[in-house]
Amino acid sequence: MTREQEKKAEESQQGEEASLTVTERKKQAWGVDEQEEGVRRIGIKAGRRQQEGGHPFGTVTALDRWFVLKILEVASHPPINTALWDGKLIHSVEQPVATLRFHDRLAIWKLALNPELHFGDLYSAGRINVEGDLVRFLEEVYSGLKKNRQRGWFRRVLKWLGHRRIANSLSRARDNIYHHYDLSNDFYQLWLDKVAMQYTCSYFPDPEMTLEESQTAKLHHVCRKLQLKPGDTVVEAGCGWGGLARFMAKHYGVTVKAYNISREQLRFAREQAQKQGLADQVEYIEDDYRNIRGDFDVFVSVGMLEHVGTPDYTALADVIDGCLKPDGRGLIHTIGRNVAGPMNPWIERRIFPGAYPPSLREMMDIFEPHRFSIQDVENLRLHYAKTLQHWLARFDDNTDTVREMFDEEFVRAWRLYLCGSIAAFTSGELQLFQVVFNRADHNDLPWSRAYLYQQDGGVARQ
Repeated sequence: MTREQEKKAEESQQGEEASLTVTERKKQAWGVDEQEEGVRRIGIKAGRRQQEGGHPFGTVTALDRWFVLKILEVASHPPINTALWDGKLIHSVEQPVATLRFHDRLAIWKLALNPELHFGDLYSAGRINVEGDLVRFLEEVYSGLKKNRQRGWFRRVLKWLGHRRIANSLSRARDNIYHHYDLSNDFYQLWLDKVAMQYTCSYFPDPEMTLEESQTAKLHHVCRKLQLKPGDTVVEAGCGWGGLARFMAKHYGVTVKAYNISREQLRFAREQAQKQGLADQVEYIEDDYRNIRGDFDVFVSVGMLEHVGTPDYTALADVIDGCLKPDGRGLIHTIGRNVAGPMNPWIERRIFPGAYPPSLREMMDIFEPHRFSIQDVENLRLHYAKTLQHWLARFDDNTDTVREMFDEEFVRAWRLYLCGSIAAFTSGELQLFQVVFNRADHNDLPWSRAYLYQQDGGVARQ
């Protein structure tokens, strides 16, 4: 497709989107339409359907209290107060971080059956509330679950049922991305940074940096790790709103081909490249990473691997091997884990369909098949927690606007997602890996890591 044809397609799509009613926009945001075969169980809308009909069921019974105490036992009795729909506390501690309140009996049963899936649905629907610091509450729950690793066969079966993965095939990947990234650019602009709209971990060499300063620092950090120099050719797999590609072109004098399958993001990226006079250096391509073609000095992927899934790591490895020049460099930036394990099922089914954060051992399936050498691994876990704190503050400042764009349930779901992500990083449930690699016989390597911490990177252009 020529650039002129792409422009006409974009204009046609913009016209269609502009004509959407408020109801249709909300329907889009809640997830793939329920009539689409095979994806009807994902998206916040699906969670809403599963949680409808919860109402208080009369007098609180001894069985109700027993179920709640069993739920708390699984989480190693975190320091929280617990109350039911009659307003009375059934469990209290001296210094609670929050109060967990159930509003109906069925909510208790659902949470007892599958807490990892149903807590998010019930909280979003307002059938359970957390009164107090939601981040602290979730940190205590994560900590308690770590202490209680004993699981019977029934619990393991329930966990398997709740963690059945959503595939990322070529045909399915676009739907998965649509669920999360095509909500609307206006929504993300409310709480992401104003410099490059980076929806990935910032870098805080100074903890007092603003979000904009830290995201700029992250972009420089990535470029220095890749040792970019004027004239390099770069391919980016999964470019988001295109901020990294534009930054590399503007400040490091490279040319970039950036691949993405989110039309909303690509439309924004192309508009910004035109405005900044970078269209000749940056080409945004609407296609899957598996279709990358060409020879490049640099391969980079920031925040895409989480959407790939381990079954497709060998395909990604083949893509990198096929496009990276003999003296090429590469970097993969991804959310990960210390120990392999499934994504939280509520996050995967309601927020990030198809997501999977890998362990470093699993990531080696990308590097080993073609004998790539790992040159550097950095864990920015606490940097991501701080990034999320900035996002949450901005989200909270704009909740009225978000509520008008979508509704109250969407606000609660996304606030839970942001708070839960902070807790996952501060508790060590999630990590943030940056892995730098090249070919095994490439010997033009730096003798120290000093180049990473030069203020201007040596080649960056102001």
